[in-house]
Amino acid sequence: MSFALTIMIAYALGSISPSIIMGKLAGIDIKKEGSGNAGATNTLRVLGKKAAIITLLIDISKGVLAVYLAGVVFGDLQSYIAFIFVILGHIFPIWFHFKGGKGVAVSFGALIAVNPTVAISSLLVVIAFVLIFRMVSLGSIMAAVFAPVFSYFFEPDFVPYVIFPAILIVYMHRSNIRRIINGQENKLW
Repeated sequence: MSFALTIMIAYALGSISPSIIMGKLAGIDIKKEGSGNAGATNTLRVLGKKAAIITLLIDISKGVLAVYLAGVVFGDLQSYIAFIFVILGHIFPIWFHFKGGKGVAVSFGALIAVNPTVAISSLLVVIAFVLIFRMVSLGSIMAAVFAPVFSYFFEPDFVPYVIFPAILIVYMHRSNIRRIINGQENKLW
C-alpha cells in the first residue's frame, strides 16, 4: 500500500506543469510555441523571465516535495521510488495528455532531497557546460550523464534508481542532440 501511495502522490505532483498552466493563462499553448517543450527554458523564450523563474522554482519544488515526503513518511527506499515517479509525472503528465517537460528541473529538485551533494555536483556540470557552450540542453544532458557517477560516490544505494531517469532525460533531449550534432542548437546568448 505504501508503495502505491508513494507512486500516486509523486506522479500526481510531477504532473503539475507550471509552464503549461501559465501559458494557458496567457492564452498561449506552450507546447506549440518555441521549442514546444513545457520547461523553464522554453518558458523563458515564450513567456519571459518572470514566468521562467516561476516555472523553474515550482518544478524544482515539486521534486523536493515528492521525495522529501516519501522519505519522511516511508523511508529511503520510498524516496528513491518517488524520485523516479515525480520525474515520470513531469515528463508524462496525466493532466496534460502525457506531454510535459524533459524532467531536468524536477530531477534537480528530487536530487536535492535525496542527496544535496549529488544535486550540487550535477548543477555545477550544467553551469560549466552552459558557460562554455551556451547551450542549456547540453548542460542538462551532461548533468543527466554525470548524476549516476556522482551518486556512486555520494549515495551508492541510489545508483540503480538514478540510471533510468538519467537515460530518460537524455532520450527526451534527442532532438536537441540532433541539433547539437548539426550545429543548429539554440544558444542561450
